[in-house]
Amino acid sequence: MIQRRFAYHAASVLETDKNIIGLAVAGSWLTDELDEFSDLDLILVSIQRISGDKALMQDYAERLGDFLSGFTGEHVGEPRVLICLYDNPLLHVDIKFVTLEEFHDRVETPIVLLDKEGQLAQAIANSQPNFPYPEYQWLEDRFWTWIHYALLKIGRGEYLEAFDFLGFLRMSVLGPLLHIQNGNLPRGVRKAESVLDKADLAKLMLTIPLYSRQSLVDSLRASVDLYRELRKELYDSKVKLQFTAERRVMEYFSEIEKEYQ
Repeated sequence: MIQRRFAYHAASVLETDKNIIGLAVAGSWLTDELDEFSDLDLILVSIQRISGDKALMQDYAERLGDFLSGFTGEHVGEPRVLICLYDNPLLHVDIKFVTLEEFHDRVETPIVLLDKEGQLAQAIANSQPNFPYPEYQWLEDRFWTWIHYALLKIGRGEYLEAFDFLGFLRMSVLGPLLHIQNGNLPRGVRKAESVLDKADLAKLMLTIPLYSRQSLVDSLRASVDLYRELRKELYDSKVKLQFTAERRVMEYFSEIEKEYQ
C-alpha cells in the first residue's frame, strides 16, 4: 500500500532530526480502511514549533518524498496542516505540525510510527481524544434563518447559490446528525454511502437537487423534513426550539412553492 510505504519512509527520514520528537498517523489508517483512493494523515511532533512558518513546513515536507505542491489548511480551520501532493507515486498527504503539548489535544488516538523517547506514547496514555460534536442549540438557532436564506435565493432565481447552500446543509447539519443517529462520528457526509442505514441514506439523497427551480424547492423541503425528523430523535428538552421562526419561515416557504404553480 503506497500510503504505508510513504509513512514508514517518512519516519526513517525524520529519525535523525534533533528537533523531531516523533511521527504518528491518523485517519483511515486507524480503522484499517486504507485503499487506493485514501489520502495519508501524518502528525509530526517537534520540540520547536514548525507550524506558522510556511517555508519551514514545506522544507520538512520536501524531505519526505517527491514533493509537487503544498498549501496550509486555513480553509478547513487548521493552519497547522500542510496539504501536500507527492509524485512517484501520486499521493495526497496531510502533515499536521504540532508540539508535544499540542499533541495531547486530539480528536482521535493516532498510531505512533516514530517515538524517540516514548513521549508520544506517554502523551496518549495521559489524555483522551475529543472529537467535536455539533451543538444542537447552535444548529436550531440557525437552521430556520438558513432555510429562509435558501428560499430568497430560489425566489430571486439564484439557483447556483441555492444549489451550493443545500450542500452546506448536508455537510454541516444533516450529515452530522445522521451520522450521530447511526452511531458514527459526525464527519459531515463522509462515507455516508457505506455507513448510513439505507433508509437514512435515501432520505439524504432527496436533498440533492437538479438545476431547476422545482427541484431546488423539493430538495429544500426534503431537507426541512429530514431536519425535523432528526431533531425529534436526537434533541432533548434542554434544546429550545425556535417555533416562531420555524412557523414564519415555513409560511414563506409555502408562498414560494405556490408562486409559480
